Order: sequence, then C-alpha cells, then structure tokens
Amino acid sequence: MLRFHLATLVVDDYDDAIAFFVGTLGFVLTEDTDLGDGRRWVVVRPDPSGTGILLAEADGERQAAAVGMQAGGRVSFFLYTDDLDRDVEAWTARGVRFIDAIRAEEYGKVTVFLDLYGNPWDLIEPPSAFGH
Repeated sequence: MLRFHLATLVVDDYDDAIAFFVGTLGFVLTEDTDLGDGRRWVVVRPDPSGTGILLAEADGERQAAAVGMQAGGRVSFFLYTDDLDRDVEAWTARGVRFIDAIRAEEYGKVTVFLDLYGNPWDLIEPPSAFGH
C-alpha cells in the first residue's frame, strides 16, 4: 500500500510560513525540528493525520525564485473543506486574498485563494461535503 505523505512548499521564511498556515488557515504544526545551520524540518497539515506540507526555506537564488511560483502560477494545491462559505468568511477576515468568486462545478463548490507567497490554491467543498 502506498500513501502520499508530504509535498514540499518553498518559502522565504519558516516562521512567517508557520504563522500563515497555522495562525491564519488553522493548519496544525506537526513537526519543527532544528537540523542545524539554520535549516529546519517543518511540517504543517490541515488534518493532523493527513498529508502534510514540508515548509522548506529557500536556499540560494534558484530556490528563492520558486517562492510564490511553486507551479509556475498554476493551482498546485487542492484543499477540501466541509463548509466553504464558513472558511471563505473566516479567512477573508484574517486577510487571505481570494482571486475567484465561489462557483459550482461538477466536483463541488470551489474558489481560489493565494497563500502568503502568491501560490494559488483551490478551496473545494465536494458535493458529499464529508458525509453531509
């Protein structure tokens, strides 16, 4: 059996990224280990038992150029919610920028928001809405 465990997101500062994902979006910080030489192993998860995001601070010019352009401007992260309207309202109040109106698609209600660095994310409430 295979299970997807982590995806890397290149960031420009560990603590700013933690503040955004944990403080603003409500993710859980599941690991923050000092690796020495200013490097850390930082993992945040929207669900403590689910797939995580490894926040990797950019090291050098090439990686720094990737900050905010994780997928070249395309949506590269897809986050499910059981109540899209609730999350849009709460996150907007916390300063999250939504760049798309909420719309209905075959796969559910969806909108697009930008993370701290400008990477676009889909926020999706699937039709089943986790058993609703």
